[in-house]
Amino acid sequence: MNEVVKKDIISVLNEVITIIGVEEERDVIDLMELSNHTIHNASIFQDEDSVSIAILIYSISKVIQRREGKLNYKSISALLGDAKNHLTVGNVDKYRKTIRKLFDFISTIDSKLKLYVEAVINQAEIRKGSKLYAHGISLGRASEILGISQWELMSYVGKTNLTNIAGGVGIKQRLQYARSLFK
Repeated sequence: MNEVVKKDIISVLNEVITIIGVEEERDVIDLMELSNHTIHNASIFQDEDSVSIAILIYSISKVIQRREGKLNYKSISALLGDAKNHLTVGNVDKYRKTIRKLFDFISTIDSKLKLYVEAVINQAEIRKGSKLYAHGISLGRASEILGISQWELMSYVGKTNLTNIAGGVGIKQRLQYARSLFK
């Protein structure tokens, strides 16, 4: 694992643990922003660890948003802490196993919720794939990193305004620029 990615994931895990640990600070928007932050590393380094942590955080935020009372925050915080500690000491294999445990834990909270979480994880992968694509990674590579089909990703990207995703130049500004070329 790249050292920059490792440090960033440790920092993100610290923030997630803080957000989840304090009831008054459980802010879904902050969690989603952290998820989006980690996708930046994925677009630069094209690593699966950044993508998996982004999807995990996004999934946790969606579960909090939909099922506040059914989530065992202490268990999730403990697993996140374990993952952070494993990564801090450089044990990447144990870190990845703990992340898999977190995905399993979230998906088994409730038998009905399992299907929902799987759908959220799939939706998150597709959304994150569109962010990778917006950051300049090819559609094929983005789908390969995330383990989703190019068709799923193309379908979502086709319905999305990439200027909103990437923070690019809006239509009005592009039109004004094009008109200025002909003056």
